Amino acid sequence: MKPNIIDIVQSQVIASIKEEKDLEKAIQSNANIVFILTGNLITMDGYLKKLKEAGKTTFIHIDFIDGLSNTKSAIKYIAEIWKPAGIITTRSNLIKYAKEEGLMTIQRLFLIDRNALVKGIDIAHNCKPDAIEVLPGLMPSVIDNLTTMTTLPIIAGGLISNKQDILNGLRAGALAISSGDPKLWNLEF
Repeated sequence: MKPNIIDIVQSQVIASIKEEKDLEKAIQSNANIVFILTGNLITMDGYLKKLKEAGKTTFIHIDFIDGLSNTKSAIKYIAEIWKPAGIITTRSNLIKYAKEEGLMTIQRLFLIDRNALVKGIDIAHNCKPDAIEVLPGLMPSVIDNLTTMTTLPIIAGGLISNKQDILNGLRAGALAISSGDPKLWNLEF
């Protein structure tokens, strides 16, 4: 049985690796979940092996991996060959394919206005990801509002620059906060 994302979150800060140079920092961090937002078909296998050896639960943001197409066969390859815990994407059709392959899924939503918020929740309810990542994450009142609109776990990210930003997002109801800043990956709460 596939794990529940709520059950795998131990550190409420998720390490989002945007550059290869931060891979080792993520490995050494307190974050037990790592979002990979960099790499390509050649490097990804090595990244995943290092992170898994360090006991990290990995999610690949497939919209950012060079050489991957947005197809069902790409998702099948990810599931069968790379074997991460799951994927992150803005594309609802890829969420569906990943779920069919047994991967956990995170739907990334960019909340630029109320229409984007409502449409994003509708899309998420239709494709049923395991969680929603909302960007930017500096919106406690919006995060609080989202928790009344959906039962899906909320991960907030984007523009997070300090411990207070993280605390504000968590107090507003986010399950976890994703950050690309290695200085925030070892905070204790």
